[in-house]
Amino acid sequence: MTESAISRRIHLDAVGGVAGDMFVAAMLDAHPGEADGTLAAIRAAGLPQSVDLRVLPHHDHTLTGTRFDVVLPADNGADEHTSFRTLRTRLNEAELPTGTRDRAQDIFARLAVAEGAVHGVYPEDVTFHEVGAWDSIADIVGAAYLIEQAGAAHWTVSSLPMGSGTVKSAHGDLPLPAPAVVELLKGFTLHDDGRKGERITPTGAAILAHLEPAQNEPHGPERLGESGIGFGTKTFPGISNVLRVLEFDSLSSGLAEDHVAVLRFEIDDQSAEDLAVGLDNIRALDGVLDVLQTPAFGKKGRIVAQVQILARPDAREAVTAACFNETTTIGLRWELSRRALLAREQAEDVKLVTRPSGVVTAKVEMDRLADSEDGHAGRMAQKRRSEDIALNKKEPND
Repeated sequence: MTESAISRRIHLDAVGGVAGDMFVAAMLDAHPGEADGTLAAIRAAGLPQSVDLRVLPHHDHTLTGTRFDVVLPADNGADEHTSFRTLRTRLNEAELPTGTRDRAQDIFARLAVAEGAVHGVYPEDVTFHEVGAWDSIADIVGAAYLIEQAGAAHWTVSSLPMGSGTVKSAHGDLPLPAPAVVELLKGFTLHDDGRKGERITPTGAAILAHLEPAQNEPHGPERLGESGIGFGTKTFPGISNVLRVLEFDSLSSGLAEDHVAVLRFEIDDQSAEDLAVGLDNIRALDGVLDVLQTPAFGKKGRIVAQVQILARPDAREAVTAACFNETTTIGLRWELSRRALLAREQAEDVKLVTRPSGVVTAKVEMDRLADSEDGHAGRMAQKRRSEDIALNKKEPND
């Protein structure tokens, strides 16, 4: 989906890390008016009345924000075990808004898949231990409610602190990041800031996996709106253990915008015939938007082919591999670039484009005219006819 459809961005700044309670606290700090609805949704999920929910102001002598605490009764067992089937049934039977239920189900399902991969069992057979406790269930249902209330938004997240050491679990001591967290965060950018401890919890990782936030992408001018700081329960030396939420509104002109991966390299040692075949194979790949080559003079006065490829960001790695397989290049440059797009629609073989002034223009694909038997003049006449017909069919106020 392009950013014209979603003009609001919610950024998660993982200063101290990401955990379920930190996410809920940060969102409630940004939107305190959502507290009652959040607590009601958690109660609707079957939370016993003996479990106390608290949304409290908090400060660590550096920052001020919010804590979200789930206080369990003294006789609650810390080793509570809950199966994925039980959790799913509990959520299905709960009187939750459909969107909240669906998001909570997805977060738990991602956890089940990750735990199953780590322990060698089917997701359906996974039994949650720490995550099965009421505090983790409250975190996930609360997060699902707040994500749903946020509405249409483009989510992004900073690089994630990796942490190190071990953590106690029902399976014994586990290395950090925990194995299930590693499964959930595949594809995310992480860094080591030298601070030991659990920085990303399984619930936090599952929420991130559900959101599928972008990382390391450029952004145009934006207006900063609401912000929130959510504290975790742990403390780390020299840094506040917080998750910060920043909400932005786009200041774009209203044109559709998205991102493309731009890959560039030069070729001076591959025949033109073979390079043409290789570039055709690259052009045919899913996710490739355009392939361009231009002649230039390279080192030692050699004629080189400068190649530029536009691709969807999620296809960049596959396209990079294809460039190395299909050409003689041994290196390439790539970057993510923003692009502006005009609104367009397809009318049979004609593309109709609405210009910023409101004027609609038409363009027929030349491949559609290739069968004309009247040469250039015939193709141009057919082009004009097709475009005129498409423009005349379009209502003035469409």
